[in-house]
Amino acid sequence: MPHPLLAPAYVAVVTGGASGIGLAAAKRFAAAGMRVAIADLPGERLDRAAAELAGLAPAGTAAILAVATDMADIEAIRRLEASVLAAFGGVHLLMNNAGVQPGSDIFGPPEHWRRVMDVNLWGVIHTTQTLVPGMIARGEPGLIVNTGSKQGITTPPGDPAYNVAKAGVKVFTEALQHDLRNRESCRLSAHLFIPGFVFTPLTAHGRTEKPAGAWTADQTVDYMLERLAAGDFYILCPDNDVDRRTDQRRILWAAGDIAENRPPLSRWHRDFAAAFQAFLEEP
Repeated sequence: MPHPLLAPAYVAVVTGGASGIGLAAAKRFAAAGMRVAIADLPGERLDRAAAELAGLAPAGTAAILAVATDMADIEAIRRLEASVLAAFGGVHLLMNNAGVQPGSDIFGPPEHWRRVMDVNLWGVIHTTQTLVPGMIARGEPGLIVNTGSKQGITTPPGDPAYNVAKAGVKVFTEALQHDLRNRESCRLSAHLFIPGFVFTPLTAHGRTEKPAGAWTADQTVDYMLERLAAGDFYILCPDNDVDRRTDQRRILWAAGDIAENRPPLSRWHRDFAAAFQAFLEEP
């Protein structure tokens, strides 16, 4: 059964909603009869996404709002809230999904670090702090879904700015859910959405065909909705390359670096390669 919020009485806001996972989720919400607001950078892609959503929504254009928003700009986020409240009166499902990945290294360009942190972490924090107090005050049921990443949990080498931002999203979402569940009469819950390898414009890197190991955005959103209906907080998605058990073992190994005082990122340390492989293969 779908989550009860996926119904015509409710309003969804999706950041990063003009493409990839965000657009796939917005399509599901629109087709379910929800009123849907998508926030993304201005341009043809946002306009095209709005038209596509209007074609899926039973109420057509009246149920769709596209708001040009730079998620690094808190004033733009405040304008997003005002636009949604004026059009639809409230928010019941907030999906903080906007993200960028220009690439980074430890001593790389500060502007790359700043952009990633401003969008991928501060965008989530600012949007939550702007929209969620009103959701709480209305006393209606609601969901906050924050898109994290396995890179924010196992933190593989190669893109530290992205890892730091997504690790922050994980910690922030855990704290948010703890706060919500301890608020008297609060009917909201927060959830950490952790996609696997998904073929989207963010991950395409010039490729035009989906790699065999990747899921589509639609597959990933279908899994997200299934696990939201089941009540999961950690929505850890598999893909065609990595099953859930492998993800679990990788996560446990990463935590073991601290518990067992191994070198950081020992999974990629040549002295621990055999031990990690043996751990991965344990029954």
